[in-house]
Amino acid sequence: MASRLANQWVIITGASSGFGAAAAVAFGAEGSKLLLGARRVDRLEAVAADARKAGAPAAHVHVLDVSKTPSVEAFAQWVRAHTDRVDVLVNNAGGAHGLEPVAEGKDEDWEAMLQINVLSVLRMTRAILPLMLKNPGASILNVGSIAGRVVYEGGAAYCASKAGELAITRALRLELCGTGLRVSTIDPGMAETEFSMVRFKGDAARSKKVYEGVNPLKAEDVADALVWAASRPPHVCIDEMIIKCTDQAAINKVYRRPVQ
Repeated sequence: MASRLANQWVIITGASSGFGAAAAVAFGAEGSKLLLGARRVDRLEAVAADARKAGAPAAHVHVLDVSKTPSVEAFAQWVRAHTDRVDVLVNNAGGAHGLEPVAEGKDEDWEAMLQINVLSVLRMTRAILPLMLKNPGASILNVGSIAGRVVYEGGAAYCASKAGELAITRALRLELCGTGLRVSTIDPGMAETEFSMVRFKGDAARSKKVYEGVNPLKAEDVADALVWAASRPPHVCIDEMIIKCTDQAAINKVYRRPVQ
């Protein structure tokens, strides 16, 4: 039996690594046609090749900086050159910068997080929505975080930005009621990707310590959740999904095995 996602057009932002790259391969394995965006085009090309090997009948790439409106608009124009119908929009691009308390926070880190985690979701959705409105059953999948639901020290701006993503998702769900579009947020807990390397600005030792003694989520786990949500029957909307590794009972309750 063919996948519901076969030959559907799927846009994925932040597709050069992490959840986005894994999602490209996972949707490709379902036979979806991919439109991939990120700043690192060389990495995008490699991801597109992996997606085609997995089964994607098409995987196209274009530079995309979700923090810049002109870049988002140029990407949307490029999308229109490939299709007049989008079935799935995965708003995945995002990240954390720094772990300082508010008293020591840096404007550039705060502004970056609000741009890539909040305003990017608004920009991308506004730009792509016209290609989805006449397509009941299409899905907007926003990648959030459990940090949008529970705060922690040093995470004020990041938690605020992910709470913003959650609020946008909920508002869109209301605004689009009656159109047949589904709007979801997929909110992972601890997951081992480039997340901590970016947060700690390339400090590999500090990044590795985050996952020490833990069996965290992998990018593929979150990609599976995205594919599952998008492949539900058109009348079924997965409004909100929280996904954590078994070792993480809560944002600050994590089981760690002794390090040998």
